This record gives sequence, C-alpha cells and structure tokens, in this order.
Amino acid sequence: MKSVCRVALLATVAGVVAVPSFAAAPQATQPPATQQPAAQPPAAQPPAAPQPTPKPTEPEPKDPTYEETVVVSGSRMEQKLADAPATMTVIGAREIENATSQNFADLLRTVPGLNITQVSARDINVTSRAPTGTLATGQLALLDGRSLYQDFFGFVMWDFLPVNLNEIKQIEVIRGPASAVWGANAVYGVINVITKSPREMQGTTATMGLGTFERTNGADAGSLWYVSGTHAQAINDRWAFKLSAGTYSQDPLSRPTGIIPGSPGTGTSYPAFTNAGTTQPKFDARVDYDYVDGRKLSFSGGVAGTEGIMHSGIGPFDINSGSVMSYGRVNFERKALHAAAFVQSLDGDATNLIARDPTGNFIPFAFKTTTMDVEMSNVATVAKRHAVSYGGNLRRNTFDLSIAPLSDNRTEFGVYAQDEIFLSDYLRWTVGARVDRFDYLDSFVLSPRTALLIKPQPNQTFRLSYNRAYRSPSVINNFLDVTLTEPINLGLISPALAGRTYLLPIRPVGNQDLKETLLDAYEVGYTGVVAGGTVVSAAFYVNKTKNDILFTEVPNSRWTATNPPPGWPLPAAVISAISGGAGLAANFTYLNFGKTTQKGLELGLDTSTKYANFFTNYSYQAKPKPDGFDISELNLPAKNRFNIGASLNDDRFLGNISISYSDSAFWQDVLDDRYHGTTKAYTLVNAGFGVRWARNRVTTSIKATNLANQNVQQHVFGDILKRQVVGELRVQF
Repeated sequence: MKSVCRVALLATVAGVVAVPSFAAAPQATQPPATQQPAAQPPAAQPPAAPQPTPKPTEPEPKDPTYEETVVVSGSRMEQKLADAPATMTVIGAREIENATSQNFADLLRTVPGLNITQVSARDINVTSRAPTGTLATGQLALLDGRSLYQDFFGFVMWDFLPVNLNEIKQIEVIRGPASAVWGANAVYGVINVITKSPREMQGTTATMGLGTFERTNGADAGSLWYVSGTHAQAINDRWAFKLSAGTYSQDPLSRPTGIIPGSPGTGTSYPAFTNAGTTQPKFDARVDYDYVDGRKLSFSGGVAGTEGIMHSGIGPFDINSGSVMSYGRVNFERKALHAAAFVQSLDGDATNLIARDPTGNFIPFAFKTTTMDVEMSNVATVAKRHAVSYGGNLRRNTFDLSIAPLSDNRTEFGVYAQDEIFLSDYLRWTVGARVDRFDYLDSFVLSPRTALLIKPQPNQTFRLSYNRAYRSPSVINNFLDVTLTEPINLGLISPALAGRTYLLPIRPVGNQDLKETLLDAYEVGYTGVVAGGTVVSAAFYVNKTKNDILFTEVPNSRWTATNPPPGWPLPAAVISAISGGAGLAANFTYLNFGKTTQKGLELGLDTSTKYANFFTNYSYQAKPKPDGFDISELNLPAKNRFNIGASLNDDRFLGNISISYSDSAFWQDVLDDRYHGTTKAYTLVNAGFGVRWARNRVTTSIKATNLANQNVQQHVFGDILKRQVVGELRVQF
C-alpha cells in the first residue's frame, strides 16, 4: 500500500501550508531558492478558469510515482514524500476507490505498523507502533488539518467524518510521533484525511450499496446498506462549491459467548447484553473563492450523526440515535501563509449496558462539548539554504459531561518552529520544536524533533530521526466521578437468600494530579526506488514512553472481611471465601505508570504499472518492557503482522485482493482483571471486482471482506466479524 507511491498530487489542502519551491525539488544542485517546484501550491498561482467535467470515457490519470508524491502532514508544509522528516504511508485515490468496504478499519489495515481493532459495528480504534484498544488515545486524526480528536474522552470517533469516500484525495499516515508540529495527542502518529477541492471533482456522483454478513451460533445473517451523493461545480473563475450527503446503516454483529479466553482462574463468562448496530447520516458543504492575485478563501461546514456501541473501561455504552457532531471552518491562504479557524460541537447521550448506578439503573452518559480553534502558519526562505516553517494555535474547549460533573472548560495554546537545512546535494537536516501550555498542567510541554536525511540519489532516502511527543490527560482522566454497582446473586452463596441480589458499589474516579504522557522515539529508516519502479521501505524504531496514563484499580482499596462494603448482608468472612482471599474490587482511577520500551521493525515493497499494483509488508512489534510496574497493566500488541495484495484499475475493470495476518494479542482495558484476556491470531482475505459501463458513467462492483468466513475477534471484549458481501452501484452524471 501501498503506500508511498500510489497517491494523487496535492494541489489544494485546507489546513496546511505550502513549502517554498526549493523544498519540493529532488536535489539541491542549485541554491534552493532558485529551483523550480515539483508541484507549485495553488495559492501562489492565479486561479484557474473553471474546467468542464471530464468525459467519463477518458481514462483516469496514473497516480504519481514515489518521487512525485507530495504530502503535507509530515511538516505542515507541502513537500515531496521522499523529503518528509518522518516515516509516512500514503493511501491514494485509486486505492480508496477500490476499498472493499466503507469502514476505515479495512482501508487502514494494510498500512505497516498500524494496529486496528473493530469492536462493534460502529467502533474502530487505530494506533501506530503501539498496542491499540478501546478508546485509543495516542493517535491523532485530522480532516484537512482539522483535529477530530475528542478531548473529553481522549479518542477519535471515526464515524464522525462527514465526507464520502469519493471526496477523499489521499490519506496520509505518519507512522511515529508528530507532536513537534501537531501538538498534543500525536503520540504514536497522525492520520490526515485530505479531501478534493470543488474544482477537482466537478460533476455529480451517486453511490448505493447493499450487503449482508454472516453471524455466529446459527443466528440469521445481518444486513447493511449505504447511499451517498456528491455534487461539485465551478460557477466561474472565482467561485466553486461542493455539496455531499450520505447514510450508512448496519445490523448488530455477533457477540462472543462462553468463557473469556485467558481470563484468570476458572474463567469469566462474557456478560450478556443486547448488542446494537449503527446508523450514520452525514452532510458536508464547501465554498471556495479564488482571488485574482492567487489568494484563496474557503468556507466549509457539516454535520455527522451516529448510534451504536462504544466500549470503555467501565463497559460498553450504547450511543443513542440523535448524537451528532457539527462543525464550521474558514480557511485562508496567501502563498505560504495559512490561517484557519473552526468551531465544532458534539452533542449526544449513551447508556451503559452493564454498569448500574446504586439504584439499579444502567449508568446514563450525556455529553456535550464545544471546541473553538484558531491557527496560523507560514514558511520562509532564509539565507538560501533554510526552509523555516513556524506557526501556532489557540484552542478552547467547554464540556458538559454527566459522568464528569466537575469538568467545565480548558484552554491550550502552542507555537512551533522548524528549519529544513540543505547541507549539500545529498544531506538535509530537519530540526524543530513545539512548546505547548495547558491550563490544567503545571508547566509548559516541549516537543523537539530532528531528522537527518541522506540522499545518495533523488529517489533514495536514508533517515535517522528523534522525536518527542506527548498526550495530555483527557477530561475523563481528570474528572471522572461515578458510582456503579455490580449485581451479586446472593442465592448462589446461601440458599436462604435465593432470589436476592446485592449491588456491590464500585467507584471509578478521575485524577487531577496526572502528568502528560511523554514518548521519546528513535528511528532508522530507508525508502527508495529500485528496479525502475519498485518502492522498498524499511524502518527500525525504539519508543520509550514515560508516565503512561492507565485506568487501574486503586492499590489497597478492596472490599475485604476487615473492610466490608456498606450494607453487606452476610458475615464479612464470606467476602474472603467468594473472592479467594483477594477481596472485591472497590475503587478505580487513572494513574501515571513508570516507563515502557517498545521496539519494532517494518518492511515494505510496492510496485506499480499503469493499471496494476502489487504490495507486501511485514510489521514486528516486540513485547513491551515496562519499568516500575507489572506488564499486566498493558495491552500487548500482535507480535507479527503481514499484508500482501494486488489491485487492478484500468479503463473498464477494477478489482483487488488482499490478505492480512495478525498474531494473537492480550487486552486489559475493559472492566477489572476478570475480563482481561487474549484474542487468537487471524487472517482476513478481502477482495472486490467491478466493471465500468455506459461509457464509464456507471460502475457496478461486488466487494467482500473475510472471504474465508473465520470467526475474527480483534479485541477480547469486541464483536465477532464474519464474512461480509456487498453489491455497489456508482453513477456519474
């Protein structure tokens, strides 16, 4: 994937800035300021006259090669992929068109080093070069540079992306820390979804899909469907607009049953609850205005809704219908100067399906948040050998959370600067840092970075790098305040109490004294083109984490015979008998944990022709080594992951097949240790085939995931994935 060579050139990107022209040049054979750019940013050109919609009979252009690929996420400025100071993977428009499902988990799964879990019909989690889990907190996700990270829980809700797949130009994945330019929460990496401008996708497109998937234990098959539409038009040489809308709906997946694999003692049974599917409507709009002198102004806004299961440390929540996130954004570009502001609001509610309050009712969770953000960045050429980028942002959040009633608001700001130094024709050195200040942390946070790029040839890059990144405590980490109860069937203890249930109180609370999690990352990498067009990549990294924020039981706080819970109806000694002398869990909180070392290796190969592509990659993640605490406090990632696949996309036919293997993994991030356990290794075989008809105006496809129909469980508490088959119709007007 794939990767580094299959991507559309970046012409306009809201939320990022353009590098001076020399930074995109393949070699520094002249003073950088005099070189010609590989891809001149639109903001530096007069706006193009409106172009007619391409005739459907015209073949789509070939994706640019690795040497031509332009990215923006690595340094928040436009530069060639070969010159980025971080290891990156780019998923291009052709690969997105060939995607076997509407699910971002399946689209991202074949990126080396990227760990994916799908735990329900709506809930996916993504983490690069580290174990992921429910409510994954260390991966920053962006839409055209706008943060999708939910500060209240510290995670990403991927179903709140308001755009359709056909609107996406490319997806840039930074595999490794990126706080030096992107700030908080880019601990393990960044995924930046970049959309097409209205002028790049003129015309009208409608997509409809209908499918079915298998379920376990003899249950009837489930169904899913989706519909979406996009219209884009250039009104004249100044104004252009885009409108899009869509809905995705899926029945519940199968729940696991029986004993949780690897759970302690005689094993813990999976709790029974009614599973839920998901429905996800969305709408998005964008208006661009191009000035005569090359400046560009863009307005965008949208809304996305969701419903379905969200797993958490205190059990699964069922997000109710009507939960929505909306946003509005304005973006201005003048040459390398970029300024933007956005406001986004999340309003929803959910109900826990396991945890009850002291009255016996399921825990409700109402959440309402508003985020306002203003940012600015610029790039300047200094002394002909320096590309200096700098900028900053101010962010304000307000919160109204029923399970964190003391939460109110947060303000944070940060500034960064970076210098890309052209030492010679063969050496480039990037050095930079960002400083952030949060009103809920005791001091400033510094995130430095440096990378030395050795380029014996324009298409060969050896990279030595160091990065520091951090994650700030979320609002829930700081202010969680809830009392939940666990029903204990007293009749199983004493026949005289048959029919009676005792609600054991358990108290999870936040910790306002938490420090930020810090990650120091060291990497040696190579990416280059061999044999005339095959991209070979390799990376070895060492991540050293300090002050990990983990949800854990408060030490020495259990209910015991000497410390029985209030209203306990039996002799206190019974507590020791039913708990094996260990006592019963009473209090949970978030704590900072010592240090952890994680090492890994990533290898990749990608070769392309005009219409076909072949890829394979391998990822190795060693078992994390904790220092100062027990490894049972950590999720353990799959040690080995392997992907292989091929795709076809010509004038008439499109198709692909991929095989993804993942080792077993250990999970401890849901409820207490009775519910911790392992998932088996699994192999996913996904494939799709389509045909273009009616002078390429109509495309019919059939797409399948998990063709072997394995019982795939990607988290020990997650749902079971079986074979899914979808028929799709796409029409261009």
